[in-house]
Amino acid sequence: MSSLTVTRTLPADATTAALRADVAHGLTRTPKQLPPKWFYDARGSELFDEITTLPDYYPTRAEREILINHSADIAAATGARTLVELGSGSSDKTRHLIAALTDLHTYVPVDVSESALTTAAETLLGLHPSLTVHALVADFQQGFALPGTPGPRLLAFLGGTIGNLLPEERTTFLRATHALLSPGDALLLGTDLVKPEPTLIAAYDDPTGITAEFNKNVLHVINRELEADFDPSDFQHVALWNAEREWIEMRLRAKKELTVKVPALDLAVPFAEGEEIRTEISAKFRKEGVRDELKAAGFELSRWWTDGEGRFGVSLAVRG
Repeated sequence: MSSLTVTRTLPADATTAALRADVAHGLTRTPKQLPPKWFYDARGSELFDEITTLPDYYPTRAEREILINHSADIAAATGARTLVELGSGSSDKTRHLIAALTDLHTYVPVDVSESALTTAAETLLGLHPSLTVHALVADFQQGFALPGTPGPRLLAFLGGTIGNLLPEERTTFLRATHALLSPGDALLLGTDLVKPEPTLIAAYDDPTGITAEFNKNVLHVINRELEADFDPSDFQHVALWNAEREWIEMRLRAKKELTVKVPALDLAVPFAEGEEIRTEISAKFRKEGVRDELKAAGFELSRWWTDGEGRFGVSLAVRG
């Protein structure tokens, strides 16, 4: 008999409050910046789905290849009875894992969108009627508690999303993840790998303009939610490779001097011509660096897989 439980750990107004705080802080600092999570309203999610199909955008396909080829290995190595997925969305990335985990009892998807959680859960329960799903409406960066579920547990953080965190944020995240788990539980981590600059830039600046539209979608979100008057046509999409830090930066560059009003925050934001808002970092990793960051947080890297072209890495680490 299948079951679905949804637990909300975020207040109903948490998303609006977080957006207000991020915009107020990010647009009044120098240089200006906004967190990438605000790309993903309904339209932003549609645009990102389109991006994943573009010829030059390899991460989604590369990670899927790894999961298809190695889910059985992951299942054998962990024997997981509970699978936790952070930022689960449609749960598409973990369906291969769920099918391979023959002893799986409970799936715990974690996402800020309750509608995404329930839609994905209903689909999964149709495919796996004996599965128990306990969905958590939560922000993985804000701290939350896992429900009581049978061990061993496998916590999956896929899609290269860890690359959107600054180094100090990654440290905090990995330590918090360690605290969530018990000794012998495991972390499955997806990381995009360092590669030649032209390959990286092509993945974040497609000639069709879909990535540019995705980047500018954050302005539409702020206009809608905070009554701002951004004109997206006043900004240019920019993707740069920071070789020193080994990450891609997406920015929005003002084409002219202008002032944007954000009435909900009683805020006027001046832009000089050429001034930029950094909207995303996407760090790229090397195996040795991943091992070191995991070790510093109390995990031991036990398995490492890449796709056939060595573009993307998925690591399995055991909590000490």
